[in-house]
Amino acid sequence: MPGHTDNEILINAPLDLVWDVTNDLENWPQLFSEYASVEVLDRVGPKTTFRLTMHPDENGTVWSWVSERETDRPGLTVKARRVEPGPFEFMNIRWEYTEHPGGTLMRWIQDFAMKPTAPVDDHGMTNHINRNSRVQMELIRDKVELRAGKE
Repeated sequence: MPGHTDNEILINAPLDLVWDVTNDLENWPQLFSEYASVEVLDRVGPKTTFRLTMHPDENGTVWSWVSERETDRPGLTVKARRVEPGPFEFMNIRWEYTEHPGGTLMRWIQDFAMKPTAPVDDHGMTNHINRNSRVQMELIRDKVELRAGKE
């Protein structure tokens, strides 16, 4: 059974600000604690191909991969997939944004499968993504809310 995660957080900030900050790829190393760098490889309309590089993990391994991300501003969604899947057979991600009393609800849905040679199986990666998504979403919420308070 492939892996699936579904996480969301309410951010006390206007939708436009949440959208703009979370879709500013070049700023992701300042937004997420896990990314060391982002290199935009190609941008055509709403579709961006980019390389993400993480900070070294607890074993000193630096993970890097190419992803493709397509924004749909009118639909308030973003679809992404790993072009270089690394330890994944596939990784597809959908971000959804919803105006909500008290701010903006941001939701991340991830569907994936791990390769048999990966250091963790689908269940282990599901647990990891769920834990890490909560950490990253809380960081993003705090940073966007701080910025919203200054505007």
